[in-house]
Amino acid sequence: MLGQELFDVFTSAVAPPLAIAAAGYVLGRWREIDVEPLSTVTVYLLMPALVFHSLVTMPVGGDTAFSLVTAMVGFTAVMAVTTAAVGRLAGETGSVLSGATLAAAFPNVGNFGIPVATFAFGDIGRTTAVVFVLVQNVLLYTVGVYLLSSSGAGSDRTAAVERVLTLPVTYAVLAAGVALAFDPVPAGGPSLETIGMVGDASIPLFLIILGIQLADMNPGRTIKRVVPTVGVKLLIAPIVAVVVALVTGIAVLDAGRAFVVLAAGPAAVTPLVLTIEFTADREEGLSAADYVGTVVLLTILGCLPIVTGLIVAFELFL
Repeated sequence: MLGQELFDVFTSAVAPPLAIAAAGYVLGRWREIDVEPLSTVTVYLLMPALVFHSLVTMPVGGDTAFSLVTAMVGFTAVMAVTTAAVGRLAGETGSVLSGATLAAAFPNVGNFGIPVATFAFGDIGRTTAVVFVLVQNVLLYTVGVYLLSSSGAGSDRTAAVERVLTLPVTYAVLAAGVALAFDPVPAGGPSLETIGMVGDASIPLFLIILGIQLADMNPGRTIKRVVPTVGVKLLIAPIVAVVVALVTGIAVLDAGRAFVVLAAGPAAVTPLVLTIEFTADREEGLSAADYVGTVVLLTILGCLPIVTGLIVAFELFL
């Protein structure tokens, strides 16, 4: 049974995004490509569309949604503090430390988590993943961008706040609030469908950027350095998720189980895109983007048995 579950999860959820990232890697090895313009398009055009569309079509509400959001924010905060502490003990500073913190605190609940949660838990799994994506986007494009912008050499905290306020994602959230309050966007209409199409383009582009970034770096040189962050993401994150689910009372719900599985997933690609866009300094020859990209790669490979084991455990014992 475990072997079949492992195969099903891999073929339905892991292999497709890996294939897209691999295509980006091959392209990056074949042609010299600058990923910064790609990340700029994603940050300033595609992601605002994805956030707006996801918010106005969010399929869950009420007490369950509030409990899930509380659990997700709590999980992210605990993971960020833990990773930052471990990173400082390991000697990381500046933008590398900020990038490591974001990489471990934000699991990939989009192109990895949505298919895995849907496969394992059905509609409630997908709904949980969508809510998690929304919470992450709000945190990443506010707190995350601030941390990256204010942590590099010669950084200015006031300028970092101003940068957050100039991001379109901030206003996409506000616009979605207006749309939900006054319903100015017809559900299923061409306007909303167009916005959704633009937003959906961000997911494969994220993975292509990851592949190109990996093609331009030497993971072997950074593997030893990222071990502490990878260890926190793979080993500590599932434990934190279980504790948070118990504390918030969602552990007894299918949504709570989906939350734990999602939290145990690999590092998200969005922190890599933001690291490329909002950091420029290198520390001892290693860029923050190289560090984050290696964390993403290793956690994708390392999380599969953990995620599969959790799914099987929930099916057998809960």
